[in-house]
Amino acid sequence: MNAVRVSISVAGKSREREAAEELLALADVKINGPRPWDIRVTHPCFFERVLEEGSLGLGGSYVDGWWDCPNLDQFFFRVLRAGLEKRAAKSFQAVLLAVKFRCFNLQAGRRAFHIGERHYDIGNDLFQHMLDKRMVYTCGYWRDAGTLDEAQEAKLDLVCRKLGLKPGQRLLDIGCGWGGFLKYAAEKYGVIGVGVTVSKEQVELGRALCAGLPVELRLQDYREVEGKFDHIVSLGMFEHVGAKNYRRYMEVAHGLLKDGGFFLLHTIGSPHLDNKPDPWIEKNIFPNSMVPNARQIVEAAANLFIVEDWHNFGVDYDPTLMAWFSNFCRSWPKLKSRYGETFCRMWKYYLLSSAGSFRARESQLWQIVLAKGSVLGGYKSLR
Repeated sequence: MNAVRVSISVAGKSREREAAEELLALADVKINGPRPWDIRVTHPCFFERVLEEGSLGLGGSYVDGWWDCPNLDQFFFRVLRAGLEKRAAKSFQAVLLAVKFRCFNLQAGRRAFHIGERHYDIGNDLFQHMLDKRMVYTCGYWRDAGTLDEAQEAKLDLVCRKLGLKPGQRLLDIGCGWGGFLKYAAEKYGVIGVGVTVSKEQVELGRALCAGLPVELRLQDYREVEGKFDHIVSLGMFEHVGAKNYRRYMEVAHGLLKDGGFFLLHTIGSPHLDNKPDPWIEKNIFPNSMVPNARQIVEAAANLFIVEDWHNFGVDYDPTLMAWFSNFCRSWPKLKSRYGETFCRMWKYYLLSSAGSFRARESQLWQIVLAKGSVLGGYKSLR
């Protein structure tokens, strides 16, 4: 039989379509239905492509305009909540990706800069239009916030308070982005900051944004940092470290941190032990990146740090992503001529599928306070 899946018409429908309808019904999603989470299929080969390629086919066919959905976030929330990705057959590409991550260190040496070149160097104008006024590209803290700006400032202040920052302390930010956190910590808490990133675009703009403050931003891999710091923070960078480097990452942080200091690790987390990268996201958005699970973090930190606090506010990533999506859509007329319609569909798919994943609790957001040495009397958790 031909290796390419053949569509066989049955009562006007292909077997692939019937299989898709049966699967989607478990998530209360209809094909060409009237509800905002129902999908509208416009290409006859859509079903074969998705069943053949899995995540790559679903995302790729959306970018190509083969299907649409009024509210992608609602579609993905229902699909993931129903666990359909576990029921669908694994594509060959997904198997190859899992083998690649298992067998190769994709973040070693110069490879560490690949994510900066492919994602964070896309263009500062894109992120300036999409993010909050401080350009913080991580989850906001919405407990008492009503706007994206308020949620991001609340998150930055929460991090400062968890670290117990004091004027004059030396603070390292691993994966500093455009320097938003260090700028806030220097302005509000009087610290001296050093930030490292693998994105030259972030360094260029970040240095301008932090001008006049005791903040130094470097284009540098975390493994090349030297010196001693009172505290260390890493917001949304651990996802790019790679499982083969988790222990080395913790060893580097331990060596740079003064005795009695805190290391606050802020990362997206997976609730699954068999965590694997999504093939479409890995190919198009975050190459060579992987979300850790709790066991991987604990094992990497063992005998180096004491876990003093573990705070999960993954539900807050849903409104953060939806705010980014709103900003992106509102600013698209200014960005359209540079980025084009294909990029627009890809970026919308990325933001809204991610929002659906956090809403379904398939993705978590953890802030973990790690101590170098015991905290006498115990650590006071802050929320």
